[in-house]
Amino acid sequence: MKKLLILTVTFFAIFMFIGCQENKKESNELTYASTKDIRDINPHLYRGEMAAQNMVFEPLIINTQDGIKPWLAKSWQIKENGKKYIFKLREDVLFTDGVKLDANVIKSNFDAILENKVRHAWLELVNVIDSTKVIDKYTFELNLKSPYYPTLTELAMTRPFRFVSPKCFKQNETKNGLSCYSGTGPWILKEHNKNSFALFERNNNYWNKAPKISSIKWKVIPNHQAILLALQKGEVDLIFGSDGDMINLNAFTALKKENSLKTLLSNPIASRAILINTKREITKDSQVRLALAHAINKEAIIKGILNNSESVANTLFSKTTPYSNIDLKTKEFNLKKSNQLLKDSGWILKDDNFRYKDGKLLELKLYYNANNAQEKVISEYIQSNLKDIGVNLKIIGEEKQSFLDRQKSGNFDLQYALSWGVPYDPQSFISSWRVPAHGDYQAQMGLKRKAWLDDTIQDILTQADEEKRKQLYKEIFTYIHQQNVYIPLSYSRTKVVFNPRVKNITFNLSQYEIPFEKMYLEKTK
Repeated sequence: MKKLLILTVTFFAIFMFIGCQENKKESNELTYASTKDIRDINPHLYRGEMAAQNMVFEPLIINTQDGIKPWLAKSWQIKENGKKYIFKLREDVLFTDGVKLDANVIKSNFDAILENKVRHAWLELVNVIDSTKVIDKYTFELNLKSPYYPTLTELAMTRPFRFVSPKCFKQNETKNGLSCYSGTGPWILKEHNKNSFALFERNNNYWNKAPKISSIKWKVIPNHQAILLALQKGEVDLIFGSDGDMINLNAFTALKKENSLKTLLSNPIASRAILINTKREITKDSQVRLALAHAINKEAIIKGILNNSESVANTLFSKTTPYSNIDLKTKEFNLKKSNQLLKDSGWILKDDNFRYKDGKLLELKLYYNANNAQEKVISEYIQSNLKDIGVNLKIIGEEKQSFLDRQKSGNFDLQYALSWGVPYDPQSFISSWRVPAHGDYQAQMGLKRKAWLDDTIQDILTQADEEKRKQLYKEIFTYIHQQNVYIPLSYSRTKVVFNPRVKNITFNLSQYEIPFEKMYLEKTK
């Protein structure tokens, strides 16, 4: 009897083991690793990860490589010279809590967003909206105070113009949080264990083509080395990101050589740059700023740090960015020129190989995000470059919130900066230059023509004439380039590392979105 019991238990254990192995093999769950928790994914706020918000909440229209396409709105009309937008909605869309999407729901979401207007002021569309109106059950009208050319582009962005079920509102508002996360998107957030994981399940009642993958596990792994190990052990299927928060390029290049994993790089999407504060004691001198621009060896950064995966940026925006294909003078790497510019500005090289003026050391501080390994390495290289021209550069890594707080305060000489990439570049990014909470605004405060710059940006955003708009863009880009507010370094790309069983990995126009819904998992043979 005892022997029979042992055999039974043994058989059961083997059966369970085989069953677990089969389930693991046939699992239709994709595990995605991120250094960041999804946090609060309310799309009307900015506390959550945009990739997670995009999974659950959807816009009226979407930005694609081929332009604006219908989404929750199946068509639209533009009237009154761009001041009136009329959207015809799909009639087959349900929120995951069963609420039907209609014009009243669209209006309630717009009204909730506008109730928090100050928070969204960086997006000029929010400031130019005059009123919203329900025409009939499936027709919604948006009225603007003046024509605003990026209206459709900004309505399609990941936030804030995404739609939440009214049942999730708190006291008819969303600015103080949501009671639930019910959207119309292809995924439903089923479980969230803060700083550990989030589980998204397929929305089987999705109005569009349902995803082939049954669930996405968003696994939080703060340590870069731990992410690499998890990938190599097969515990993680995918990492997807544009910056060093996820994986640095040395590791990315090494992984390309591993047969067990695959890699992808997107086309150039955004600009890496060093932001120079024009109101600080030393960097308020435009000649000093120009000297710094000539002292950084971008080609060496591209080759030695970024492994030739990115291209040199000679201007803030690449020529492929809308309105940015203009001729601007290249500031080539030239230490002789840098040294002469500093000497002409009164900075004299002493025996310790540093420069001084009126007894003061030419010392600057460069701040970067401490969680971004790539920014640290690039900052260290720039430190070495500037030492060659007698500049004592201190580099300081800060936790992300401290880094962002420093942007708001303007308490920096230099800061590592990234543009937002299309579809935000250039219009939404330059719009933020007028907002004091942004580092760009603070860095530009020392410019003599700062008021003109802000006024011209306003003119661009409301200019209906395409040719006049092009001319205004040319004027502000030329001015910023000549004033050396930015030292462009490279044009960044989104990096993907994945298990070969993950198929059909693509890129959305925005670097902040991950098209999980297009992927599928190949069955194990």
